[in-house]
Amino acid sequence: MKMINVGVIGVGHLGNYHLQKYQKLPNSNIAGVVDIAEERARKAAETYGCKTFPDHRDLIGAVDAVSIAVPTLSHHRIAKDFLEAGIDVLLEKPIATTLKEADDLVGIAESKGLILQIGFVERFNPAVVALETVMEKPLFIEAHRLHPFFERGTDVDVILDLMIHDLDLILHFVKSAVKSVEAVGVSVLSDKADIANARLTFQSGCVANVTASRITGKTMQKIRFFGTEGYHAVDYAKRDLVSLSKRSGTGGQIEIVKNPVEVGDHDPLEEEILSFLESVTKRTPPAVSGRDGRDVLELALLITEKIKTQEIPL
Repeated sequence: MKMINVGVIGVGHLGNYHLQKYQKLPNSNIAGVVDIAEERARKAAETYGCKTFPDHRDLIGAVDAVSIAVPTLSHHRIAKDFLEAGIDVLLEKPIATTLKEADDLVGIAESKGLILQIGFVERFNPAVVALETVMEKPLFIEAHRLHPFFERGTDVDVILDLMIHDLDLILHFVKSAVKSVEAVGVSVLSDKADIANARLTFQSGCVANVTASRITGKTMQKIRFFGTEGYHAVDYAKRDLVSLSKRSGTGGQIEIVKNPVEVGDHDPLEEEILSFLESVTKRTPPAVSGRDGRDVLELALLITEKIKTQEIPL
């Protein structure tokens, strides 16, 4: 298998996890890291046996592919530099801050035949992978993603920080255009919405009720799908799937049975990076494309705009 020289830009909390996974995979060689905090970059380089570079552009010529795990405001600028240099990119979510930026990145990647994968790690959650085998046509979806407050991530609102994971999965499974959006949100501990709820209606008739909060005492990461074929509940954190369906029992009575679905035990981020490297090696479309990232950003920004017109005063 071809060895891929990789770089990681941004080696904070999430970037360090990327480095851990790259180090484990046999066809990746960590060529270098970049971070605005020199000491953090130096420690990462010592840990993973690679070089530090003062500027992300210094990696050009030394790498085949990069992971970008920097604040969202820098996504477009940094990813564009690598794409224009012909380097494949795994870009953490959200793809960018504006649709114009997202369209620019998608356009460059597609015109050059490059891999632009967006880091929606829940796509690789074992429970979600198992869900793919039983999901048919969802009619109602309910999602809750509730977290305690962390300063990390507050460069964007809770929609782009947390809710966007569920929006990505909803678009992935519903496969229908959005017909209408209702939303409400409140800023509590930051200057942006920290808790939000959105009700999405799709052309297919499916309705999704989505709640995200980063000011909750306990963590909850769950999504439930209801359809004519049954009920499917995913617990992201536990990587668990409960899948139920109905059948005719004795005397024609309806029985609820548990579907025999096998849920794997792989690590989602490791699987995401493995998938990225496979796309880089085989030149196959990424599991989560730049266009996927662009479409979910469009929906997230629409929710944010709806909230701005219906803000609740404290």
